Amino acid sequence: MIDVSASDEVGVDLAALEEIVTWCLGRLGVAEASVGLMVVGPERMRAINSEHRGVDRPTDVLAFPVDGPDAAAWPDGAPPPELGDVVICPDAAEEPLTTLAVHGLLHLLGHDHETDDGAMLALQDELVGAARSER
Repeated sequence: MIDVSASDEVGVDLAALEEIVTWCLGRLGVAEASVGLMVVGPERMRAINSEHRGVDRPTDVLAFPVDGPDAAAWPDGAPPPELGDVVICPDAAEEPLTTLAVHGLLHLLGHDHETDDGAMLALQDELVGAARSER
């Protein structure tokens, strides 16, 4: 079972974000996991970005992995992995929020677009496109 714990401080459609996170995890072969999803305003995102990255401005999405990079090889019978948390700021977003949720989720799973020659962003585009046509 996938457990998405979501909170919203700005008034967005959390159901759509929870749905795409759950759908993507299934598509990626993760059957059991928990993930946190927060939607925040620009001041809160600025504070989080400043504290964790030393960048004193809001950004569109941040990911804080816990067990995520190991989720695909998670031992049978163990408690479900806690993938980590995705934080999204609509006011700083240039992409749809669902795309940012997928982006953050892929980071939780260990993908890194800054080092993988475009593989993560290609997978992100594939998932977003498939979600649009299959859901």
